[in-house]
Amino acid sequence: MAKELKELANREDNYSQWYNDLVVKAGLAEYSAVRGCMVIKPYGYALWENMRDALDRMFKATGHENAYFPLFIPKSFFSKEASHVEGFAKECAVVTHYRLMNDPEGGGVVVDPDAKLEEELIVRPTSETIIWNTYKGWIQSYRDLPILVNQWANVVRWEMRTRLFLRTAEFLWQEGHTAHETRDEAVAETERMIGVYRDFAEGWMGVPVVVGRKSENERFAGAEETLTIEALMQDGKALQSGTSHFLGQNFAKAFDVQFTNRENALDYVWATSWGVSTRLIGALIMAHSDNNGLVLPPRLAPLHAVLIPIYKGADEYAAAVARLGELAAELRAKGLKVKIDDRDNVRSGFKFAEYELKGVPVRLALGPRDMAAGTIELARRDTLSKEVVPQEGLADRVSALMSEMQTAIFERARAYRDSHITRVDTWDEFVRTLDEKGGFVAAHWDGTVATELAIKEATKATIRCIPLDGPDAPAGLGADEQGTCVFSGKPSSRRALFARSY
Repeated sequence: MAKELKELANREDNYSQWYNDLVVKAGLAEYSAVRGCMVIKPYGYALWENMRDALDRMFKATGHENAYFPLFIPKSFFSKEASHVEGFAKECAVVTHYRLMNDPEGGGVVVDPDAKLEEELIVRPTSETIIWNTYKGWIQSYRDLPILVNQWANVVRWEMRTRLFLRTAEFLWQEGHTAHETRDEAVAETERMIGVYRDFAEGWMGVPVVVGRKSENERFAGAEETLTIEALMQDGKALQSGTSHFLGQNFAKAFDVQFTNRENALDYVWATSWGVSTRLIGALIMAHSDNNGLVLPPRLAPLHAVLIPIYKGADEYAAAVARLGELAAELRAKGLKVKIDDRDNVRSGFKFAEYELKGVPVRLALGPRDMAAGTIELARRDTLSKEVVPQEGLADRVSALMSEMQTAIFERARAYRDSHITRVDTWDEFVRTLDEKGGFVAAHWDGTVATELAIKEATKATIRCIPLDGPDAPAGLGADEQGTCVFSGKPSSRRALFARSY
């Protein structure tokens, strides 16, 4: 076994260390010289590119266009929407000066005190304010609506305790910002986009999610309603994986964005915003991977298959590499991303361990006996199974295997998720389930912030969502059901989904 795998912490013994080891040793990311920030390495960025490209196609298929807005936001903009500034104030990085100078006392470089900005600038934590200030100039009439815009960007939210991909001071994301003529249109957009996120999480990432509403205490600052997709990681903790916000007319009123409606009267525009980030890479890792390394769903994997020659001597090496080149061409013709690892200074066993660590879905190894027999060894990363198969028809076999593995990875994650949704009716059951089993706990809640905060203080569990109705709601969640709150004993009409979370 390769050195990298020997140094990978055991998932069952130390999940947190296992995760950090895996991110670093699989070459996804590393901490940077800037405290709280990360360097996304090429293999990790390839994952993000695949996510970004798939989502971008989904956004454009629903009529959205990409635009770009400034990284810097005037400080005064944040004061215009009270709940918004309150929600983000503690996370904001602020630019106060625009020039450095040599320290006259010889202490190196210092801020030039004469170069203070007339108005301080916030480094973008989210873009509602700068975008709605811009929309004021774009919208005069109902004929200018809807505006369906998405932005791919970086944001800064000053974090004191960071974790690669899950929580860093700077991260990459997309943020959609739409403007609508009516409340109903904006609500429909909010629901449509959480549906897009659900389809992406389940269909591309292979991660099952619960769709629901955030509680008042957990919703986005400045929103009237927040919809969320919540995923469950293999340590029993939840991860918020995407949100879609109905903003009502809050930002339109804050920035005086009015339009002439169909009755020739002035009205305020209705708004939404929605986003996902590089946190999805963390979700992908924690939902599927194992003690051998990453397990990647084929639809997002940077590589679908790696081809490795097994040989002794230059003649066997040349013959194997030549044949693998032919097979690689057939695989690429099927739309598969493949690599021939023909390094002659690394043992094949090291290569096997390396690509297992990196989660490449299929490994193909070709040796002298295979050359003679017209066969090749095929190893699946998701099950760690191996078989010898004919070279003839290999491209069709591997192509079909990608779909099979995509489905298998999702079904395995869904079985785990469903087995870790527990309905409880008493406080003792609530606490015991969190401590002994983890996962999602479906419990009645009286709907008050006071009770929500008391539960969090007692157990570190938060309300992840109030599940929505629909056929996708697991274990019958989302339906109206009379009961009593597990904490306060007061009446409740629906269960909320609690969990400890990232």
